[in-house]
Amino acid sequence: MSEKKEKITTEATKKDKNAPAKKKSVDFKAIGAKIKKFFKDFKGEWKKVTWPSKKTVLNHSLVVIAVVAVVGVALLAVDTGLSSIIDGLVSLANKQDAAESAKETAQMISLFLMK
Repeated sequence: MSEKKEKITTEATKKDKNAPAKKKSVDFKAIGAKIKKFFKDFKGEWKKVTWPSKKTVLNHSLVVIAVVAVVGVALLAVDTGLSSIIDGLVSLANKQDAAESAKETAQMISLFLMK
């Protein structure tokens, strides 16, 4: 009996797939009612909003500005420190390269003069 049900359901699905798609009608009244409900709910929620006072906004703004300034100074200090370390390492490498190249040049000159 279950085989018959399976056959019936598969035949029904095949028929549905082959059937032309039905056009859906647009229900403008339902859309209008949803839009009206949205704005009614929006108005109700807007009335529940509590706005901060000018003093609160000023205090919070000053806190944000102070934190940004402190973080900016901290980043400046870290950047300056790392830059000076890198500059020191580069100058040290340049000095070693200059010393090695001078030594090599002196050796080449001495070999040239000995011949």
